[in-house]
Amino acid sequence: MKQLSIVLLVGALALTGAEEKIAPLGVYKPAERNYWAFQARKNVVPPAAARNPVDAFITEGLRKAGLRAAPPASKETLIRRITFDLTGLPPTPAEIKAFVQDQSPKAWENLVDRLLASPRYGEQWGRHWLDVVRFAESDGYEYDMHRPDAYRFRDYVVQSFNSDKPYDQFIKEQLAGDEMDANNEELMIASGFNRLGPLRKNAGNQNVASSRNEVLTEMTNVVGAAFLGVTVGCSRCHDHKFDPFRQSDYYRLQGFFAQTQPNDLIRATPEEQAAYKAVVDPLQTEIRQIQGKMRRATEEEKGKLQTRLDEIDEKMPLPLTAIYAVKNDPKQVSPVHLLFKGDYQQPLDAVGARPLGVLLPEGVPEDPTTMANPRTKLANWVADPANPLTARVMVNRVWQYHFGRGIVSTPNDFGRMGGKPSSPELLDYLANTFVEGGWKLKPLHKMILMSSTYRQASESPIEKLAMEKDSENALVWKFSRRRLEAEEIRDAMLSASGRLNGKYGGHSVLIPIDQDLVKMLKRPQYWIATKDKSEYDRRTMYMIYKRNLILPYMGVFDAPDLQLSCPRREQSTHAPQALELLNGQLSNDLAKALADRLSESAKTDAARVDQAFWLAAGRAPTLKEKQLALQYLAEKPGDPLRLKELALDVFNLNAFLYVN
Repeated sequence: MKQLSIVLLVGALALTGAEEKIAPLGVYKPAERNYWAFQARKNVVPPAAARNPVDAFITEGLRKAGLRAAPPASKETLIRRITFDLTGLPPTPAEIKAFVQDQSPKAWENLVDRLLASPRYGEQWGRHWLDVVRFAESDGYEYDMHRPDAYRFRDYVVQSFNSDKPYDQFIKEQLAGDEMDANNEELMIASGFNRLGPLRKNAGNQNVASSRNEVLTEMTNVVGAAFLGVTVGCSRCHDHKFDPFRQSDYYRLQGFFAQTQPNDLIRATPEEQAAYKAVVDPLQTEIRQIQGKMRRATEEEKGKLQTRLDEIDEKMPLPLTAIYAVKNDPKQVSPVHLLFKGDYQQPLDAVGARPLGVLLPEGVPEDPTTMANPRTKLANWVADPANPLTARVMVNRVWQYHFGRGIVSTPNDFGRMGGKPSSPELLDYLANTFVEGGWKLKPLHKMILMSSTYRQASESPIEKLAMEKDSENALVWKFSRRRLEAEEIRDAMLSASGRLNGKYGGHSVLIPIDQDLVKMLKRPQYWIATKDKSEYDRRTMYMIYKRNLILPYMGVFDAPDLQLSCPRREQSTHAPQALELLNGQLSNDLAKALADRLSESAKTDAARVDQAFWLAAGRAPTLKEKQLALQYLAEKPGDPLRLKELALDVFNLNAFLYVN
């Protein structure tokens, strides 16, 4: 029986590829290395003369498929489209009318430049990046404790996009800002990227082996998802089933984070620190005593001790104001081993640090996990212009957010199970241009936005034929209509109602919520609404992003799960969305505010109907819409409730909820 057990264990180890005494550096078959995503970018020339290279590639693809582009969209449609696209907010009626009346040949280019220069651009496109890196302001898991200073990272991202920081620099600052300059506050905030993942806290003990393994896993996985666009996390327990990532590759990548430890740079006064210490030290002492008793306690005693730990947690004050950063600690280097089936309790061979083997020449050695500035070395490899993945992944994200679908339809997975590029030549052309232009995003945006492809209508005269040949619109034979995202819906209602507070950056806002929602959270979580009520009308990205409590209107409109990287927002359609917009407190409060605005600024019902549509839909009402609205208001002349209900109806129109 003992001999059989040994045989079974050896067989199980063989399945993991971990039976070698020393984990092999990895040998890759030509077919693995020759997969398109792991090949160097090709030098591509646009296929035909055209004003815009994007149009040249797209037109050639449509020609080969026997399709043609849709006609240009109207100017009213275009300004609403691009304003939401670049700022996440609707254009004002004055902005729409000015653009429509502008007959200058540079009217569109001037609009593009104005919106790219707007500080709202950084809020909208920074929010996209926060989705990708699973930004949240609480730990997750059962305790889900607040991270009061996480907002600093959010503001860093917004500012980076607004300043058009080169993307390669943006990568390096996030992965290794603390190694670049530990005295630079901005770089230290950027290094908080390494702490964005969920964190399990168990009665104050965050250093147990299981928790440390989870932290290292989070740090490693997000490098693959966010920067490289590959599912390297799938090789944590075994060799990847589809892509050439060995289990040893995964742990060598993890090796770059072996020294990384949390570093809260306190920004409190000495007096505040002393007062905090006087409260916290006795509580932490008692926690350590209870944890010692736990190891020898019976199950009944453990229950009582756990109850006491919960009571202590409730007494624990919020952390002092700090910068949420990381540092290297050579005295706390986590040993990195291959783990049998990913189990931290079953370590196998020790490994050093090395990037993904399939992207390296054969036999490149690993580095010791104790090397100086390990994450800088990783960041330099990720941001190397020769890295075949990094630039492709980022330009694909930009394309996706502009058109609703990436050239590669799976933005976090460029592997064999991901989508194949609809136009490999266009992808490489954009990536090459991006790198050659200094990794700047705004020129990339402008090239795309200046194209006729972007300015197409969302309806095509060959719709039936085109749907038969390309139902996903991968070839971009029209502009894909999209529903506003959860934040955009709320922000658009605030804008239309005149209540939008345009304050930029700073502490996140906690709005009043139903206490039944708070009661569902495990102690010792809290929800104390922000005292300044004007803060409640700020942009939605400044509302707190709590992992275990997604605000109801956010949840029904497909807000992401903050535990995971979100490469693309889903667009579902279901009954609770209509119920939220018709019956929700938010939509009804803002409909009342819009009605008040209409009542004050317009003297007749006809003028109020016109203004409601311009504010909410970016256009005048159709003849039928205006007739129905006026008929409804005339049934009870001067009734403020009627005007409020009309405003609520406008918030429920497809013309409000969708961008064409």
